[in-house]
This record gives sequence, C-alpha cells and structure tokens, in this order.
Amino acid sequence: MITDRPRPTSRDVARVAGVSQAAVSLVLRDKWRGRVSPGKAEAVRAAARELGYRPNPAARNLRLGRTRTALLVVPALTNEFFARLHAGTARVAAEHGFGVVLYPSPEGVGPARDPFGSASAALDGVIASSMAAEALAALRAGGDPPLVMLDSEPERTRAAATVNLDIADGMRQVVAHLLGLGHRRLAHIAADVASWTFEVRAKALAGSVRAAGCEPPPARAAALTVADGMRAAVEALTADPRPTALVCDDDLLAAGACKAARRLGLRVPEDVSVTGFDDLSLATALEPELTTVRLPAEEAGAAGMRALLAVLDAESGENVTPGGPAETTTLPVTLTVRGSTAPPPKTPARPGGR
Repeated sequence: MITDRPRPTSRDVARVAGVSQAAVSLVLRDKWRGRVSPGKAEAVRAAARELGYRPNPAARNLRLGRTRTALLVVPALTNEFFARLHAGTARVAAEHGFGVVLYPSPEGVGPARDPFGSASAALDGVIASSMAAEALAALRAGGDPPLVMLDSEPERTRAAATVNLDIADGMRQVVAHLLGLGHRRLAHIAADVASWTFEVRAKALAGSVRAAGCEPPPARAAALTVADGMRAAVEALTADPRPTALVCDDDLLAAGACKAARRLGLRVPEDVSVTGFDDLSLATALEPELTTVRLPAEEAGAAGMRALLAVLDAESGENVTPGGPAETTTLPVTLTVRGSTAPPPKTPARPGGR
C-alpha cells in the first residue's frame, strides 16, 4: 500500500543539520556567507539533499504577506525609452519570482490613478518613473506599498529608494562637445514638461555654457513631439543672431529640429548642428544620424527593481541584501557622436537660402 509521506520542513532540515531554522533559511537562499560557518552551511545542504527538502515559495509569501507583484508607473507607454525600462524591470523581477504590472499614467506626466481597489492590498511595491511623488498619493495611502522613484530628486520625494541617470553629466558632455567644435551660439529646444529630469538638463546646459564664458542659450519650449520640436526650432533658427547649434532635450525634439532646418533651407550639420537626448532608434533613422546622449533605460529599470527588492528585504527583517537598500543609485550616461554635429560655418547661412 502506498502512503503519502509528510513533506519535509525547514525545521526537519535544521534538526538533522544541528542548526537553527534561521541558518537553514540563510544557507538555502545562498545568503549565509559571513553569518554561518562553511561547515554548518555544508551540513544544511547535505540534510536538505537527504530529506529531499524543497523550499515552499507559497508558504514564504504567505508568511511575509507578499503577492510578489510590483507596479511600474510610466508616463507614456508609446515611448521607446519606457518600453526598454520595462524590459529591464521585468527581467530582474522574473529572476526573483516577481511579476510586474505595467501602468501608464493616462495623462502622460501627471497623477497616476490607482488601478486596483487598494494598491496596498494587491502590490508589494511601486516603481515610478519621471513624475512627482505627489502624483502617486493614491497608490501609497497609509505609506504602503514601498515606492522606488526613477529620475527624481531624492529630496522631493518620500520614496524608499531612488534610481537616477546622470542627466546633468550627459548635458555637460553635449556642451563640451559643441564648444570643442567651436560653437559659441547655442539655443535650447526645451521639453515643455514639469519634470525633474528636464529641469536638470536646463540647469546643466546653462551652467556649462556660463562657465565657458558664453551667452546663456535662449530656450524655446516644446511638447515632446516632432511637430512641436520643429515649430520651436523654426523660432530659434529665425532669431537674430541665429544659433549655430540646437541642443534638444529629447530625440523627438531633435528630429523636429532637423526638419525645421531643412524647411528653412539650412543643412545639418554644415549650417547648424543638432543634438538629442535618449538615443532612441530614431537617432540612427535620421539622415545625418543624430549625435545624442544614450540613456541606459533597461539598466535603470533593472536597478529600480533591485532597489525595490532590497527595500522589501529590509522591511521583512530578512536582511537579504548586505548593508540594506541604497538610498540613491546614479547610473552613468554617454554621449554618442554621429553626423548631426560639426564645426560651425565660417559664414553663417541665412534661413531661406544661402
């Protein structure tokens, strides 16, 4: 007659190995170094093999009150940057047995409505990109669930952790490149979005130009579309004196700037240089290809998910991440120089004809 054998528990493993249940947990999660001796760690592994023990994720989740679900709030699902960010988030989440619910804010950049009856009951944590902390108030009633902000000033949020791209350094790289080519008259095609990341770009651009002893670059505000980028660039290129380089907050705006130059009979880069920000696929679809700052979106998403996991580990008291969660992580960015930038013309061309 076949009888069901009781499933071995961590208590059984601890008894056979002669250690505590806490030690069993650390060893089987490979977090034992510095906490459990190598001899005891091997004893735990041997006992687990002997008993045929396998951890029960469902029981652990129930004990910790976990759903193993994170919410990723992004401003716009149609933007390639956020698609890449989601890919990085989902990859790390899957490695740790988590699922990711993707939730684009309906207004683009603005308040994000709670997609659940109660976010704190359905989610372990929230990762939010490029929006103010107050936009997420509905998702964090009572202080839960934990929030990790991406691309946000830590002092402005009550987030448990922040992951930023080094936006200021990216803009400084753009200015250094253009000044090195000989440009002294720049104009800023600025994203008309109330967001920390675009504030940083404007401040870094103005500060770098001022430090070089050049005139502050005039700014033309534009919505994040090719059409509005073209409108703003036409305004900049028909001003007197005409700038020799357009510094754009985003690749879409830069594409509009290139169209504006052509509409005005100007050549890129012979008559005017154009730079972007993001390094979207669009950057290499343009002719000439766009000089732009590459933002590691997938890496940012991955870092955001790791930060959330660290916060959850710290809150559970398991201390899975040595040293606890980092408050702020900053990822480097790189300038990719392509064909849309060149030295300024010796004789400036007039819009509408040379």
